[in-house]
Amino acid sequence: MIRALRLPLYAALCLSLVMPFAAGAQEQGSREQQNTERQEARRSQSETRLPPQSVTRHTLELPGRTLEVTATAGSLTLTDQQGNPQADIGYVAYTRDGAEPGARPVTFAVNGGPGASSAYLHLLAIGPWLLPLDGPSISPSAPAALIPNPETWLDFTDLVFIDPPGTGYSRIVAGGEARERFYSVEGDINGLAAFVTRWLKEKNRLVSPKFFVGESYGGFRGPLLAQKLQSDQGIGLSGLVLVSPVLDFDWIESSPSAPWADAARLPSLAAAALSRKGPVSRAMLQDAERYASGEYLVDLVRGVQDKEALERVSRRVAELTGLSPELTRSLSGRIDMRAFQREARRGTLEVVSAYDTNVASADPNPDAYFSRFDDPVLEGMTAPLTSAMLDHLTRTLNYKAEGRYNLLNGSVSGSWRWGGGRTAPESLSELRQALALDGNLRVLVAHGFTDLVTPYFASQLLLNQIPDLGPENRIALEVYEGGHMFYSRQASRQAFRNDAQRLYEQALQARGPENGD
Repeated sequence: MIRALRLPLYAALCLSLVMPFAAGAQEQGSREQQNTERQEARRSQSETRLPPQSVTRHTLELPGRTLEVTATAGSLTLTDQQGNPQADIGYVAYTRDGAEPGARPVTFAVNGGPGASSAYLHLLAIGPWLLPLDGPSISPSAPAALIPNPETWLDFTDLVFIDPPGTGYSRIVAGGEARERFYSVEGDINGLAAFVTRWLKEKNRLVSPKFFVGESYGGFRGPLLAQKLQSDQGIGLSGLVLVSPVLDFDWIESSPSAPWADAARLPSLAAAALSRKGPVSRAMLQDAERYASGEYLVDLVRGVQDKEALERVSRRVAELTGLSPELTRSLSGRIDMRAFQREARRGTLEVVSAYDTNVASADPNPDAYFSRFDDPVLEGMTAPLTSAMLDHLTRTLNYKAEGRYNLLNGSVSGSWRWGGGRTAPESLSELRQALALDGNLRVLVAHGFTDLVTPYFASQLLLNQIPDLGPENRIALEVYEGGHMFYSRQASRQAFRNDAQRLYEQALQARGPENGD
Protein backbone atom coordinates (compact mmCIF):
# COMPACT_ATOMS: atom_id res chain seq x y z
CA MET A 1 0.00 0.00 0.00
CA ILE A 2 2.83 2.44 0.89
CA ARG A 3 4.63 1.73 -2.39
CA ALA A 4 1.42 2.24 -4.33
CA LEU A 5 0.92 5.64 -2.75
CA ARG A 6 4.52 6.73 -3.38
CA LEU A 7 4.56 6.05 -7.14
CA PRO A 8 1.98 8.69 -8.15
CA LEU A 9 3.68 11.23 -5.89
CA TYR A 10 7.06 10.49 -7.48
CA ALA A 11 5.58 10.83 -10.99
CA ALA A 12 3.94 14.14 -10.06
CA LEU A 13 7.25 15.54 -8.72
CA CYS A 14 9.09 14.55 -11.92
CA LEU A 15 6.37 16.18 -14.05
CA SER A 16 6.60 19.44 -12.08
CA LEU A 17 10.32 19.59 -12.73
CA VAL A 18 9.97 18.99 -16.49
CA MET A 19 7.04 21.30 -17.17
CA PRO A 20 8.91 24.66 -17.14
CA PHE A 21 11.27 23.46 -19.86
CA ALA A 22 8.80 21.64 -22.11
CA ALA A 23 5.46 23.33 -21.47
CA GLY A 24 5.02 24.66 -25.02
CA ALA A 25 5.77 21.33 -26.71
CA GLN A 26 3.61 19.42 -24.30
CA GLU A 27 0.67 21.81 -24.70
CA GLN A 28 0.93 21.51 -28.48
CA GLY A 29 1.11 17.71 -28.23
CA SER A 30 -1.83 17.69 -25.85
CA ARG A 31 -3.96 19.74 -28.27
CA GLU A 32 -3.04 17.47 -31.17
CA GLN A 33 -3.84 14.39 -29.11
CA GLN A 34 -7.20 15.84 -28.05
CA ASN A 35 -8.08 16.67 -31.67
CA THR A 36 -7.16 13.14 -32.73
CA GLU A 37 -9.27 11.64 -29.97
CA ARG A 38 -12.25 13.85 -30.95
CA GLN A 39 -11.93 12.82 -34.59
CA GLU A 40 -11.73 9.15 -33.66
CA ALA A 41 -14.76 9.52 -31.38
CA ARG A 42 -16.77 11.21 -34.15
CA ARG A 43 -15.73 8.55 -36.66
CA SER A 44 -16.61 5.77 -34.21
CA GLN A 45 -20.00 7.35 -33.50
CA SER A 46 -20.82 7.80 -37.19
CA GLU A 47 -19.95 4.16 -37.86
CA THR A 48 -22.21 2.87 -35.09
CA ARG A 49 -25.11 5.33 -35.38
CA LEU A 50 -28.51 4.01 -36.37
CA PRO A 51 -29.89 4.67 -39.86
CA PRO A 52 -32.47 7.37 -40.62
CA GLN A 53 -36.07 6.61 -39.80
CA SER A 54 -38.20 4.57 -42.17
CA VAL A 55 -41.87 5.46 -42.66
CA THR A 56 -44.15 2.85 -44.22
CA ARG A 57 -47.92 2.55 -44.62
CA HIS A 58 -49.96 -0.60 -44.16
CA THR A 59 -53.51 -1.89 -44.40
CA LEU A 60 -54.43 -4.48 -41.76
CA GLU A 61 -57.42 -6.71 -42.36
CA LEU A 62 -58.74 -7.77 -38.94
CA PRO A 63 -62.00 -9.44 -37.84
CA GLY A 64 -64.77 -6.90 -38.32
CA ARG A 65 -62.57 -3.96 -39.28
CA THR A 66 -59.76 -2.64 -41.47
CA LEU A 67 -56.97 -0.50 -40.01
CA GLU A 68 -54.93 1.97 -42.05
CA VAL A 69 -51.61 2.34 -40.26
CA THR A 70 -48.47 4.43 -40.58
CA ALA A 71 -45.40 2.78 -39.07
CA THR A 72 -42.23 4.69 -38.20
CA ALA A 73 -39.09 2.77 -37.29
CA GLY A 74 -36.23 4.98 -36.20
CA SER A 75 -34.30 6.40 -33.28
CA LEU A 76 -33.91 9.52 -31.19
CA THR A 77 -30.51 10.68 -29.99
CA LEU A 78 -30.26 11.77 -26.37
CA THR A 79 -27.60 14.39 -25.67
CA ASP A 80 -25.96 15.86 -22.61
CA GLN A 81 -26.28 19.52 -21.58
CA GLN A 82 -23.50 20.48 -24.00
CA GLY A 83 -25.30 18.81 -26.93
CA ASN A 84 -22.95 15.84 -27.17
CA PRO A 85 -24.65 12.59 -28.28
CA GLN A 86 -25.03 10.09 -25.45
CA ALA A 87 -27.34 7.33 -26.72
CA ASP A 88 -29.40 6.39 -29.75
CA ILE A 89 -32.78 5.08 -28.59
CA GLY A 90 -34.51 2.87 -31.13
CA TYR A 91 -38.28 2.80 -31.38
CA VAL A 92 -41.18 1.70 -33.57
CA ALA A 93 -44.34 3.84 -33.63
CA TYR A 94 -47.72 2.94 -35.12
CA THR A 95 -50.34 5.63 -35.72
CA ARG A 96 -53.85 5.29 -37.14
CA ASP A 97 -54.35 7.18 -40.36
CA GLY A 98 -57.15 9.75 -40.41
CA ALA A 99 -57.34 10.20 -36.63
CA GLU A 100 -57.13 13.60 -34.95
CA PRO A 101 -53.69 13.58 -33.24
CA GLY A 102 -54.70 15.93 -30.43
CA ALA A 103 -57.58 13.72 -29.31
CA ARG A 104 -55.96 10.38 -30.13
CA PRO A 105 -54.27 8.64 -27.16
CA VAL A 106 -50.62 7.63 -27.50
CA THR A 107 -49.11 4.80 -25.47
CA PHE A 108 -45.41 4.28 -24.74
CA ALA A 109 -44.49 0.61 -24.26
CA VAL A 110 -41.39 -0.79 -22.54
CA ASN A 111 -40.41 -4.28 -21.44
CA GLY A 112 -38.24 -5.26 -18.51
CA GLY A 113 -35.05 -7.06 -17.60
CA PRO A 114 -33.38 -4.66 -17.18
CA GLY A 115 -31.90 -5.57 -20.54
CA ALA A 116 -35.01 -6.66 -22.48
CA SER A 117 -36.19 -5.07 -25.70
CA SER A 118 -39.83 -4.18 -26.26
CA ALA A 119 -40.34 -7.06 -28.72
CA TYR A 120 -42.40 -9.05 -26.19
CA LEU A 121 -45.20 -6.50 -25.89
CA HIS A 122 -44.69 -5.52 -29.53
CA LEU A 123 -45.14 -8.91 -31.23
CA LEU A 124 -46.82 -11.07 -28.58
CA ALA A 125 -49.38 -8.73 -27.01
CA ILE A 126 -50.53 -5.33 -28.25
CA GLY A 127 -48.85 -4.47 -31.55
CA PRO A 128 -50.59 -4.69 -34.96
CA TRP A 129 -48.73 -7.89 -35.87
CA LEU A 130 -48.59 -11.08 -33.79
CA LEU A 131 -46.20 -14.02 -33.39
CA PRO A 132 -48.39 -16.98 -32.33
CA LEU A 133 -46.61 -18.86 -29.52
CA ASP A 134 -49.53 -20.35 -27.60
CA GLY A 135 -49.05 -23.97 -26.54
CA PRO A 136 -47.84 -26.42 -23.86
CA SER A 137 -44.27 -26.03 -25.13
CA ILE A 138 -42.30 -23.39 -27.02
CA SER A 139 -39.70 -24.57 -29.50
CA PRO A 140 -36.68 -22.44 -30.44
CA SER A 141 -37.19 -23.68 -34.01
CA ALA A 142 -40.85 -22.54 -34.08
CA PRO A 143 -41.90 -20.59 -37.20
CA ALA A 144 -41.24 -16.87 -36.95
CA ALA A 145 -44.01 -15.80 -39.31
CA LEU A 146 -46.22 -12.93 -38.14
CA ILE A 147 -49.96 -12.55 -38.64
CA PRO A 148 -52.28 -9.54 -38.14
CA ASN A 149 -53.11 -9.26 -34.44
CA PRO A 150 -56.89 -9.25 -33.77
CA GLU A 151 -56.18 -8.08 -30.18
CA THR A 152 -54.02 -5.08 -31.12
CA TRP A 153 -54.56 -1.94 -29.06
CA LEU A 154 -54.23 0.20 -32.17
CA ASP A 155 -58.02 0.42 -32.29
CA PHE A 156 -58.01 2.80 -29.32
CA THR A 157 -54.45 4.17 -29.03
CA ASP A 158 -51.36 4.90 -31.08
CA LEU A 159 -48.36 2.85 -29.96
CA VAL A 160 -44.67 3.68 -29.44
CA PHE A 161 -42.42 0.73 -28.57
CA ILE A 162 -39.16 1.85 -26.93
CA ASP A 163 -35.90 -0.10 -26.65
CA PRO A 164 -33.77 1.32 -23.79
CA PRO A 165 -29.99 1.56 -24.33
CA GLY A 166 -28.35 -1.83 -24.76
CA THR A 167 -31.57 -3.49 -25.98
CA GLY A 168 -32.80 -3.98 -29.52
CA TYR A 169 -30.59 -1.83 -31.73
CA SER A 170 -30.37 0.98 -29.14
CA ARG A 171 -26.85 1.82 -28.15
CA ILE A 172 -24.75 4.13 -26.02
CA VAL A 173 -22.57 6.26 -28.31
CA ALA A 174 -20.67 8.25 -25.67
CA GLY A 175 -17.74 7.02 -23.65
CA GLY A 176 -16.78 7.63 -20.08
CA GLU A 177 -19.57 7.39 -17.55
CA ALA A 178 -22.45 7.21 -20.04
CA ARG A 179 -22.87 3.46 -19.57
CA GLU A 180 -23.00 3.80 -15.79
CA ARG A 181 -25.45 6.68 -16.12
CA PHE A 182 -27.94 4.81 -18.33
CA TYR A 183 -27.53 1.43 -16.61
CA SER A 184 -29.05 2.51 -13.31
CA VAL A 185 -32.49 2.91 -11.80
CA GLU A 186 -32.36 6.70 -11.83
CA GLY A 187 -30.46 7.16 -15.08
CA ASP A 188 -32.78 4.77 -16.90
CA ILE A 189 -35.85 6.77 -15.87
CA ASN A 190 -34.14 10.05 -16.79
CA GLY A 191 -33.45 8.65 -20.25
CA LEU A 192 -36.99 7.34 -20.73
CA ALA A 193 -38.50 10.65 -19.60
CA ALA A 194 -36.24 12.52 -22.00
CA PHE A 195 -37.24 10.21 -24.85
CA VAL A 196 -40.98 10.55 -24.18
CA THR A 197 -40.74 14.34 -23.98
CA ARG A 198 -38.62 14.59 -27.11
CA TRP A 199 -40.93 12.29 -29.12
CA LEU A 200 -44.04 14.21 -28.06
CA LYS A 201 -42.45 17.51 -29.04
CA GLU A 202 -41.12 16.34 -32.40
CA LYS A 203 -44.37 14.62 -33.37
CA ASN A 204 -46.59 17.50 -32.14
CA ARG A 205 -48.40 15.20 -29.69
CA LEU A 206 -48.01 17.17 -26.45
CA VAL A 207 -51.79 17.67 -26.16
CA SER A 208 -52.61 14.00 -26.83
CA PRO A 209 -53.78 11.82 -23.90
CA LYS A 210 -50.71 9.86 -22.81
CA PHE A 211 -50.46 6.34 -21.42
CA PHE A 212 -47.70 3.93 -20.45
CA VAL A 213 -47.53 0.14 -20.52
CA GLY A 214 -44.57 -1.71 -19.03
CA GLU A 215 -43.90 -5.35 -18.33
CA SER A 216 -41.93 -6.87 -15.41
CA TYR A 217 -39.11 -4.38 -14.71
CA GLY A 218 -40.96 -2.20 -17.20
CA GLY A 219 -43.88 -2.31 -14.75
CA PHE A 220 -41.47 -1.20 -12.02
CA ARG A 221 -40.53 1.70 -14.28
CA GLY A 222 -44.13 2.88 -14.71
CA PRO A 223 -44.72 4.76 -11.43
CA LEU A 224 -41.17 6.17 -11.49
CA LEU A 225 -41.67 7.47 -15.02
CA ALA A 226 -45.09 8.93 -14.20
CA GLN A 227 -43.69 10.93 -11.32
CA LYS A 228 -40.59 11.96 -13.27
CA LEU A 229 -42.72 13.26 -16.14
CA GLN A 230 -45.05 15.05 -13.73
CA SER A 231 -42.32 16.74 -11.69
CA ASP A 232 -39.51 17.37 -14.20
CA GLN A 233 -41.08 17.57 -17.65
CA GLY A 234 -44.53 19.00 -16.97
CA ILE A 235 -46.21 16.02 -18.64
CA GLY A 236 -49.07 14.07 -17.09
CA LEU A 237 -49.95 10.46 -17.89
CA SER A 238 -53.63 9.56 -18.02
CA GLY A 239 -53.07 5.88 -17.29
CA LEU A 240 -50.57 3.19 -16.38
CA VAL A 241 -50.81 -0.47 -17.41
CA LEU A 242 -48.35 -2.54 -15.37
CA VAL A 243 -47.89 -6.05 -16.76
CA SER A 244 -46.48 -8.69 -14.39
CA PRO A 245 -44.76 -5.87 -12.49
CA VAL A 246 -42.32 -5.82 -9.62
CA LEU A 247 -43.53 -3.07 -7.31
CA ASP A 248 -41.11 -3.86 -4.50
CA PHE A 249 -38.05 -6.07 -5.01
CA ASP A 250 -38.00 -6.95 -1.33
CA TRP A 251 -41.16 -9.02 -1.96
CA ILE A 252 -39.53 -10.95 -4.80
CA GLU A 253 -35.92 -11.47 -3.76
CA SER A 254 -35.99 -11.23 0.04
CA SER A 255 -33.50 -12.99 2.31
CA PRO A 256 -34.11 -16.69 3.08
CA SER A 257 -35.20 -15.82 6.62
CA ALA A 258 -37.92 -13.37 5.49
CA PRO A 259 -41.29 -15.10 5.07
CA TRP A 260 -43.28 -12.61 2.98
CA ALA A 261 -41.83 -13.70 -0.38
CA ASP A 262 -42.93 -17.29 0.33
CA ALA A 263 -46.41 -16.07 1.28
CA ALA A 264 -46.62 -13.99 -1.89
CA ARG A 265 -45.65 -16.97 -4.08
CA LEU A 266 -47.83 -19.67 -2.46
CA PRO A 267 -51.11 -18.85 -4.31
CA SER A 268 -49.27 -19.10 -7.64
CA LEU A 269 -47.94 -22.52 -6.61
CA ALA A 270 -51.51 -23.52 -5.79
CA ALA A 271 -52.65 -22.16 -9.15
CA ALA A 272 -49.99 -24.28 -10.85
CA ALA A 273 -51.47 -27.42 -9.30
CA LEU A 274 -55.07 -26.44 -10.15
CA SER A 275 -54.24 -25.48 -13.73
CA ARG A 276 -53.24 -29.08 -14.52
CA LYS A 277 -56.95 -29.91 -14.23
CA GLY A 278 -58.50 -26.92 -15.99
CA PRO A 279 -58.96 -23.12 -15.94
CA VAL A 280 -58.15 -21.22 -12.74
CA SER A 281 -59.98 -18.29 -11.13
CA ARG A 282 -59.48 -16.04 -8.12
CA ALA A 283 -62.52 -17.71 -6.50
CA MET A 284 -60.76 -21.07 -6.70
CA LEU A 285 -57.72 -19.58 -4.96
CA GLN A 286 -59.51 -17.86 -2.09
CA ASP A 287 -58.46 -20.51 0.43
CA ALA A 288 -54.84 -20.37 -0.73
CA GLU A 289 -54.80 -16.57 -0.54
CA ARG A 290 -56.37 -16.49 2.93
CA TYR A 291 -53.97 -19.12 4.20
CA ALA A 292 -50.92 -17.43 2.63
CA SER A 293 -51.67 -14.07 4.26
CA GLY A 294 -52.82 -15.59 7.56
CA GLU A 295 -51.91 -18.88 9.21
CA TYR A 296 -49.07 -19.63 6.80
CA LEU A 297 -47.34 -16.34 7.46
CA VAL A 298 -47.84 -16.70 11.23
CA ASP A 299 -46.39 -20.21 11.30
CA LEU A 300 -43.43 -19.20 9.17
CA VAL A 301 -42.66 -16.40 11.61
CA ARG A 302 -42.73 -18.93 14.47
CA GLY A 303 -39.86 -20.69 12.73
CA VAL A 304 -38.59 -24.23 12.43
CA GLN A 305 -38.05 -24.52 16.17
CA ASP A 306 -41.81 -24.77 16.59
CA LYS A 307 -42.39 -28.38 15.52
CA GLU A 308 -46.18 -28.14 15.58
CA ALA A 309 -46.10 -25.07 13.32
CA LEU A 310 -43.65 -26.82 11.03
CA GLU A 311 -45.92 -29.85 10.75
CA ARG A 312 -48.97 -27.69 10.00
CA VAL A 313 -47.16 -25.73 7.31
CA SER A 314 -45.68 -28.81 5.64
CA ARG A 315 -49.02 -30.60 5.50
CA ARG A 316 -51.05 -27.64 4.21
CA VAL A 317 -48.48 -26.61 1.60
CA ALA A 318 -48.42 -30.18 0.27
CA GLU A 319 -52.21 -30.10 -0.09
CA LEU A 320 -52.19 -26.79 -1.94
CA THR A 321 -49.27 -27.44 -4.28
CA GLY A 322 -49.62 -31.15 -5.01
CA LEU A 323 -46.06 -31.78 -3.85
CA SER A 324 -45.26 -34.72 -1.59
CA PRO A 325 -45.53 -34.12 2.19
CA GLU A 326 -42.01 -35.51 2.56
CA LEU A 327 -40.65 -32.84 0.22
CA THR A 328 -42.58 -29.95 1.77
CA ARG A 329 -41.45 -31.10 5.24
CA SER A 330 -37.81 -31.25 4.14
CA LEU A 331 -38.18 -27.68 2.81
CA SER A 332 -39.95 -26.49 5.99
CA GLY A 333 -43.00 -25.56 3.93
CA ARG A 334 -41.07 -22.90 2.01
CA ILE A 335 -41.02 -23.88 -1.66
CA ASP A 336 -38.43 -21.97 -3.62
CA MET A 337 -38.97 -21.42 -7.32
CA ARG A 338 -36.15 -23.64 -8.56
CA ALA A 339 -37.25 -26.61 -6.45
CA PHE A 340 -40.82 -26.38 -7.73
CA GLN A 341 -39.63 -26.23 -11.34
CA ARG A 342 -38.06 -29.68 -10.98
CA GLU A 343 -40.41 -31.34 -8.54
CA ALA A 344 -43.78 -30.34 -10.02
CA ARG A 345 -43.41 -32.91 -12.81
CA ARG A 346 -40.75 -35.20 -11.40
CA GLY A 347 -42.83 -38.22 -12.46
CA THR A 348 -42.58 -37.32 -16.15
CA LEU A 349 -38.92 -36.18 -15.94
CA GLU A 350 -39.85 -32.65 -17.02
CA VAL A 351 -39.04 -29.19 -15.70
CA VAL A 352 -41.63 -26.44 -15.73
CA SER A 353 -41.03 -22.79 -16.54
CA ALA A 354 -40.77 -20.29 -13.72
CA TYR A 355 -42.51 -17.85 -16.05
CA ASP A 356 -45.44 -20.19 -16.69
CA THR A 357 -45.68 -23.49 -14.85
CA ASN A 358 -47.99 -24.88 -17.56
CA VAL A 359 -45.09 -24.89 -20.04
CA ALA A 360 -42.58 -27.71 -19.61
CA SER A 361 -39.59 -29.31 -21.31
CA ALA A 362 -37.48 -32.41 -20.68
CA ASP A 363 -35.08 -32.30 -17.73
CA PRO A 364 -31.60 -32.58 -19.30
CA ASN A 365 -30.24 -34.16 -16.10
CA PRO A 366 -33.12 -36.18 -14.63
CA ASP A 367 -30.91 -38.45 -12.51
CA ALA A 368 -28.72 -35.69 -11.08
CA TYR A 369 -29.26 -34.23 -7.62
CA PHE A 370 -28.88 -30.78 -9.17
CA SER A 371 -29.91 -29.98 -12.74
CA ARG A 372 -28.93 -26.97 -14.79
CA PHE A 373 -31.62 -26.25 -17.34
CA ASP A 374 -32.84 -23.45 -19.56
CA ASP A 375 -36.25 -22.00 -18.79
CA PRO A 376 -38.81 -23.51 -21.20
CA VAL A 377 -40.51 -20.13 -21.77
CA LEU A 378 -37.82 -17.46 -21.56
CA GLU A 379 -35.12 -19.32 -23.49
CA GLY A 380 -37.66 -21.21 -25.57
CA MET A 381 -39.11 -18.07 -27.16
CA THR A 382 -35.82 -16.20 -27.62
CA ALA A 383 -34.98 -17.58 -31.07
CA PRO A 384 -38.41 -17.29 -32.75
CA LEU A 385 -39.09 -13.87 -31.25
CA THR A 386 -35.69 -12.51 -32.26
CA SER A 387 -36.05 -13.86 -35.80
CA ALA A 388 -39.58 -12.47 -36.08
CA MET A 389 -38.50 -9.03 -34.86
CA LEU A 390 -35.53 -8.86 -37.23
CA ASP A 391 -37.66 -9.92 -40.19
CA HIS A 392 -40.39 -7.45 -39.25
CA LEU A 393 -37.95 -4.54 -38.99
CA THR A 394 -36.05 -5.27 -42.19
CA ARG A 395 -38.74 -6.61 -44.51
CA THR A 396 -42.04 -5.10 -43.34
CA LEU A 397 -40.82 -1.78 -41.90
CA ASN A 398 -37.82 -1.38 -44.24
CA TYR A 399 -35.51 -0.51 -41.35
CA LYS A 400 -32.04 -1.99 -41.86
CA ALA A 401 -29.67 -1.35 -38.97
CA GLU A 402 -26.15 -2.69 -38.61
CA GLY A 403 -24.91 -4.60 -35.61
CA ARG A 404 -26.48 -7.01 -33.19
CA TYR A 405 -30.14 -6.91 -32.18
CA ASN A 406 -30.40 -7.62 -28.44
CA LEU A 407 -33.67 -9.23 -27.42
CA LEU A 408 -32.22 -9.94 -23.97
CA ASN A 409 -28.89 -8.38 -23.03
CA GLY A 410 -27.37 -10.00 -19.96
CA SER A 411 -24.55 -7.47 -19.79
CA VAL A 412 -27.09 -4.70 -19.13
CA SER A 413 -28.60 -6.59 -16.22
CA GLY A 414 -25.18 -7.52 -14.89
CA SER A 415 -24.00 -3.89 -15.01
CA TRP A 416 -27.15 -2.42 -13.51
CA ARG A 417 -26.73 -0.10 -10.54
CA TRP A 418 -29.64 -0.53 -8.16
CA GLY A 419 -28.86 2.43 -5.92
CA GLY A 420 -27.51 2.72 -2.42
CA GLY A 421 -29.04 2.12 0.95
CA ARG A 422 -30.07 -1.00 2.78
CA THR A 423 -33.56 -1.36 1.34
CA ALA A 424 -34.44 -3.00 -1.96
CA PRO A 425 -35.67 -0.71 -4.76
CA GLU A 426 -39.42 -0.17 -4.92
CA SER A 427 -41.83 1.99 -6.91
CA LEU A 428 -44.94 1.65 -4.73
CA SER A 429 -44.12 4.98 -3.08
CA GLU A 430 -44.04 6.72 -6.46
CA LEU A 431 -47.32 5.04 -7.41
CA ARG A 432 -48.92 6.52 -4.28
CA GLN A 433 -47.53 9.96 -5.08
CA ALA A 434 -48.67 9.89 -8.71
CA LEU A 435 -52.20 8.81 -7.75
CA ALA A 436 -52.38 11.37 -4.94
CA LEU A 437 -51.22 14.22 -7.16
CA ASP A 438 -53.46 13.39 -10.13
CA GLY A 439 -57.02 12.47 -9.22
CA ASN A 440 -57.71 11.40 -12.83
CA LEU A 441 -54.87 8.88 -13.16
CA ARG A 442 -55.99 5.26 -13.69
CA VAL A 443 -53.86 2.14 -13.14
CA LEU A 444 -54.32 -1.43 -14.35
CA VAL A 445 -52.06 -4.09 -12.81
CA ALA A 446 -52.15 -7.33 -14.83
CA HIS A 447 -50.72 -10.72 -13.88
CA GLY A 448 -50.84 -14.38 -14.87
CA PHE A 449 -51.91 -17.04 -12.36
CA THR A 450 -48.99 -19.41 -12.97
CA ASP A 451 -46.12 -16.91 -12.89
CA LEU A 452 -43.56 -17.67 -10.17
CA VAL A 453 -41.17 -14.86 -11.14
CA THR A 454 -43.51 -11.96 -10.32
CA PRO A 455 -46.44 -13.63 -8.50
CA TYR A 456 -49.77 -11.85 -8.64
CA PHE A 457 -50.37 -12.10 -4.89
CA ALA A 458 -47.28 -9.98 -4.19
CA SER A 459 -48.91 -7.13 -6.09
CA GLN A 460 -52.21 -7.76 -4.31
CA LEU A 461 -50.62 -7.54 -0.87
CA LEU A 462 -48.72 -4.40 -1.81
CA LEU A 463 -51.71 -2.68 -3.41
CA ASN A 464 -53.64 -3.40 -0.20
CA GLN A 465 -51.27 -0.94 1.49
CA ILE A 466 -52.37 2.01 -0.69
CA PRO A 467 -55.06 4.07 1.07
CA ASP A 468 -58.13 5.51 -0.59
CA LEU A 469 -56.87 8.44 -2.62
CA GLY A 470 -60.17 9.93 -3.67
CA PRO A 471 -63.85 9.02 -3.85
CA GLU A 472 -63.33 6.09 -6.25
CA ASN A 473 -60.91 3.21 -6.64
CA ARG A 474 -58.58 3.98 -9.54
CA ILE A 475 -56.42 0.84 -9.31
CA ALA A 476 -57.55 -2.48 -10.78
CA LEU A 477 -55.74 -5.82 -10.39
CA GLU A 478 -56.65 -8.43 -13.01
CA VAL A 479 -55.26 -11.96 -13.18
CA TYR A 480 -55.43 -14.10 -16.30
CA GLU A 481 -54.82 -17.67 -17.38
CA GLY A 482 -51.12 -18.15 -18.06
CA GLY A 483 -47.90 -16.88 -16.59
CA HIS A 484 -45.55 -13.92 -16.87
CA MET A 485 -46.34 -13.56 -20.60
CA PHE A 486 -50.00 -14.49 -20.13
CA TYR A 487 -50.77 -12.52 -23.29
CA SER A 488 -49.26 -15.35 -25.37
CA ARG A 489 -52.62 -17.12 -24.81
CA GLN A 490 -55.33 -15.89 -27.13
CA ALA A 491 -58.13 -15.87 -24.53
CA SER A 492 -55.98 -14.02 -21.98
CA ARG A 493 -54.77 -11.58 -24.61
CA GLN A 494 -58.39 -10.81 -25.53
CA ALA A 495 -59.44 -10.34 -21.88
CA PHE A 496 -56.40 -8.16 -21.24
CA ARG A 497 -57.22 -5.98 -24.24
CA ASN A 498 -60.80 -5.53 -23.04
CA ASP A 499 -59.67 -4.52 -19.55
CA ALA A 500 -57.10 -2.10 -20.98
CA GLN A 501 -59.65 -0.51 -23.30
CA ARG A 502 -62.00 -0.04 -20.34
CA LEU A 503 -59.22 1.76 -18.44
CA TYR A 504 -58.58 4.04 -21.43
CA GLU A 505 -62.26 4.91 -21.70
CA GLN A 506 -62.47 5.70 -17.98
CA ALA A 507 -59.29 7.78 -18.07
CA LEU A 508 -60.45 9.78 -21.09
CA GLN A 509 -63.85 10.36 -19.53
CA ALA A 510 -62.21 11.61 -16.32
CA ARG A 511 -59.88 13.79 -18.35
CA GLY A 512 -62.77 15.53 -20.07
CA PRO A 513 -62.85 17.12 -23.51
CA GLU A 514 -61.26 20.39 -22.42
CA ASN A 515 -58.64 19.10 -19.99
CA GLY A 516 -55.03 19.24 -21.11
CA ASP A 517 -51.94 17.83 -19.45
